[in-house]
Amino acid sequence: MYISNQGLLVILFVGLVAGWLAGKIVRGTGFGIIGDILIGIGGALVASFLFPKLGIHIGTGLISEIIYSAIGAVILLLVVRLVRGGGRF
Repeated sequence: MYISNQGLLVILFVGLVAGWLAGKIVRGTGFGIIGDILIGIGGALVASFLFPKLGIHIGTGLISEIIYSAIGAVILLLVVRLVRGGGRF
C-alpha cells in the first residue's frame, strides 16, 4: 500500500481536526497534539468500521470525513476514559 505525501498530509490534517474537536466535545485532560492526531486517526478507523454497519451515511468529501472522524474520536475518547477509570462522562 502506497500513500503519497499529499495523502499523508490530508490524513494528518483530518486526524488533527477530528482529535481537537473530540477533545473539545468530551472535555478533560488533553493528549497533546500527537495524541490528538492519533485519537483522530483512531476515531476515523472506528467510524469507518462502525458507521457502514449501522447504515449511517453522511456524504463524501473532506468535511464529512472530519465529521466521521470526530464522532469516532469522541467514541474512542469515551472508551479510553472508561478504561482508565476515575473519569466521568
